[in-house]
Amino acid sequence: MAKKFYVVWRGRKTGVFTDWATTQRHVDKFPGAQHKSFMTRAEAEHAFKTGRPVPVGAAPVIKNAANRRSAKTNPASFDLQIYCDGACDPNPGNAGSGIAVYRAGKLAQLWYGLHNPDGTNNTAELNALHHALLMAEEAILVGQTAQVLCDSMYSINCVSKWAVGWEKKGWRKASGEIKNLEIIKATYVLYGRIESRLKLTHVSAHAGTEGNELADRMAMFAVQSKTKDLCRYREEIDVRTLLRMRAG
Repeated sequence: MAKKFYVVWRGRKTGVFTDWATTQRHVDKFPGAQHKSFMTRAEAEHAFKTGRPVPVGAAPVIKNAANRRSAKTNPASFDLQIYCDGACDPNPGNAGSGIAVYRAGKLAQLWYGLHNPDGTNNTAELNALHHALLMAEEAILVGQTAQVLCDSMYSINCVSKWAVGWEKKGWRKASGEIKNLEIIKATYVLYGRIESRLKLTHVSAHAGTEGNELADRMAMFAVQSKTKDLCRYREEIDVRTLLRMRAG
């Protein structure tokens, strides 16, 4: 049997692999996994480097946020769009957060950090949302319009729905302890300050939205680098290269 080479563009780990067993571990049950086999290493390495070809039925093509049009996400309507995401490996374990900032529909900044060695995916998502709201507040205070996009319905519901009732009941709920209470309280207060002038939007995870994908890569970069503070990503911002980084 001829030897095959396997490219993983999207998976737990990306790159060129020489056996299916290893490749399968990286793509099996990974949301939106994207991979393909090739007969030669040269073909595989070229495909990985260029990001092509995209196999039929694989994840959607990444589209720049400025070109995505929907009822929920219209970049022409906002001066500032902030995508936020969290990652944890394992869960619970090393957690980190990532943020992608767009100004006038164009990618402007990437941020990563807030590493917690004893975190969870939910704490990472909440931390990311908290700092995204802080950035949005700065813009709103100088008269700009802002939208924060988060793929965690848990985080969105915590600060925009559930916290209202929890506060009225003395920060308690019938089913028991409210997990992540301190960060929820802080984010709820922050959200309350800007709610009337902010658009908080849920975005599907790993669905090809550039901003969400980049925030995801930054969150995983924070996990891998164990960066405690929230830091601006200072390397060259090449979207194609960044999307080859490990996904969360």
